[in-house]
Amino acid sequence: MDNPSKLRRWRWLVALLVLAGLATWFWGRSPRDAVDAGATFTARRGPLDITVLEGGSIQALQSQEVRCEVKGYQKTKILKIVEEGYLVTDSDITNGKVLVHLDSSEIQKDIVEQEIRFESAAAALTEAQQGYDIQLNQNLSDVEAAEQKARFARLDLDKLLGVEVSTPILEKLNLNRILSPLQGTNSISAVSTDKLSVAAAPAERPELVNFQAFARLEALGDGEAKQKLRKFMDDHLVAQKELEQAQVTIEGTRRLFTKGFVTRNDLQRDEIAFENSRLKVQTAATARDLYLNYEFIKNGEETLSKYLEALRELNRARKASVSKLAQANAKKKSAEAQYNVQVRQRKELAEQLGKCLIKATKSGLVVYGGGDDDYWNNEGRVREGATVRERQTIITIPNMEHMLVKVSIHESYIKKVKKDQKVRITVDAFPDKELTGKVQKVGVLPDSQNRWLNPDLKVYQTTIHVDGTQDWIKPGMTAKAQILVQHLDDVLQVPVQAIVPLDNRQTVTVVTAKGNETRDVEVGEFSDEFIQIVKGLNVGEKVLLRRTFKSQGGEEGSQDKKPAASLVPAKP
Repeated sequence: MDNPSKLRRWRWLVALLVLAGLATWFWGRSPRDAVDAGATFTARRGPLDITVLEGGSIQALQSQEVRCEVKGYQKTKILKIVEEGYLVTDSDITNGKVLVHLDSSEIQKDIVEQEIRFESAAAALTEAQQGYDIQLNQNLSDVEAAEQKARFARLDLDKLLGVEVSTPILEKLNLNRILSPLQGTNSISAVSTDKLSVAAAPAERPELVNFQAFARLEALGDGEAKQKLRKFMDDHLVAQKELEQAQVTIEGTRRLFTKGFVTRNDLQRDEIAFENSRLKVQTAATARDLYLNYEFIKNGEETLSKYLEALRELNRARKASVSKLAQANAKKKSAEAQYNVQVRQRKELAEQLGKCLIKATKSGLVVYGGGDDDYWNNEGRVREGATVRERQTIITIPNMEHMLVKVSIHESYIKKVKKDQKVRITVDAFPDKELTGKVQKVGVLPDSQNRWLNPDLKVYQTTIHVDGTQDWIKPGMTAKAQILVQHLDDVLQVPVQAIVPLDNRQTVTVVTAKGNETRDVEVGEFSDEFIQIVKGLNVGEKVLLRRTFKSQGGEEGSQDKKPAASLVPAKP
C-alpha cells in the first residue's frame, strides 16, 4: 500500500516540474528570438524629395455661380432651364439670353396685395401731412389769440394804473418779461413753426398787491384811475366852492330878511340852495372815498387778475400747441415710416420678379449645380420642374482657361505645406499626362464640413493652381497632387517598410554575416516611400523590409512594419 502511494506522489511531482519548465520556456520567449527572413534593401545615399500626396478634384479658378435669389419663398420651381453643356457666347450676353426661368406666380400675387397696402399707406401719409399742417396753423392761431388777449389785459392794467405804476408792480411779481406791452400784433411770427416755445407761467397764487397804497393822487400814474380820482376831487372841490358861495348868499339873504328887504320865499330858496350845496359836498366826498376805498381797489385787483389769467391761458395754449403738434408730428412720422416700408417692400417684390428671369452675364460652359450644392439637392436633380431654395446654386459657368485642384491636407502635414510650393498633378482620367502647379492658398482653420462628419479628423482645405491651359481637363475630375515640401540633396535613406517601432524606439533589422541584427536608429524626414536615417546605419548595409516570427505551433507568420504608426499619423 505504501509503495503505490509513493509512486503516485512522485509521478505528480514530475508532471508539475515538466509543466513549470514548459511555462517558463513559453513565457520567456521574446520577439528578439524571432527568425528574420524576407526581402532586403541596401541603404544608400542620394537626393530625397519630401512630398505630401493627397487626392482632390479639379475646379475652375473663376466661375460664375447662378443662384436662386428669390427671397422669402422656401421653394421656387424651375419652369425653364438651358440644357447642360450649352456654351454661352458673347452674343447671348448681348441679346440677354435667359438661362433660367423661375416660377413667379406667388410673387405676382404678392405684388397685387402689396399695391393695395401701398395705396393705403400713401393715403394715410397724405392725411397725416395735411393734419400736421392744419394743426400747425391752428396752434399758431391759438397762441396768437392768447397773446392778443394777454396784451389787451396788460393794456387795461396800464390804462388803469399808468405805466409808471403797473411796470413796478409786474416786476415785483416777475411778470414783466412774460409779455411786454411793446409787443405788436405780429409777435406770433417769432414763434417757431417746429416747436412752439413755452413761457414761464405765473404762480397759481401770486403775491397780493396792496392797491390801497396807490389810493392817492400822487401815487398813481397817468392812467384812468388817476383821471377818475382827479374828477372826484374836482367835483368835491367844486361842491365846496358852491357850498361856500351858497353860505355867503344865505347869510346875506338872512340879513336882508331881518331888515325886510327880501321875502320869506327868497330866504327859503337860498336856504334850499345852501342845503343842496352842502349835500353835494358830502356826495362828492362820499363818491371819492368809495372810489378810493372800494372801486379803485376792486378795479385794480380785477384788472391784474385778468392779466394773470390771460398769461396762464397763453402758457396753456403754448403747451397745448406743443403737445398737439408733437402728436401730429408723431402720426406723420409713423405714416412716413409705414409708407417707406411699403415702398421698400414694393421695390423688393419688383426686384424679386425680375430675378425670376436669370439672364446670361458671362460666357462659358453651363454646368448644373455648384461645387458646394452638388448636382443633387433634397428635392432631386436640377432640371425643369424641380424646386430650388434661396441661395442654392442652379448652374455654374466655369472659366476653363485657369483651373485649380482642391485637396484636404491632414493636420500632421499642414505645417509643412506652404504657399508657392511646387506640385506635380496627375488626373485619374489621363494617368499618362502629368501637370505642374503650385500651392496658392492653405486653409487657416480645419474644414468645417468635414469637422461635422468626423470630429476626430482635422483636415485643411488647400488650393493648388494648375500651370498653363489644357482643354482636356474638366471641372469635377479626380486628381492627385504631390506637393514638394522639401528637397534633401544627399542623405542616407531606406524604405519606410524597414523601420519597425519597438518599445518607443525606431529599429531596423540589419543582415550581417553573423546573422540578423536588430539595431536602433535615429530617423529624420520621410516621404511616402523613403525615410532619412540620421544615425545608426551605414551606407551599403542591408536591412530587412519584413520580419517573420515563429508561432508556438512551429508555423511562420510575417508582419509588415511601417513607421506610419509612430512617425506619421494616419492619412485621411
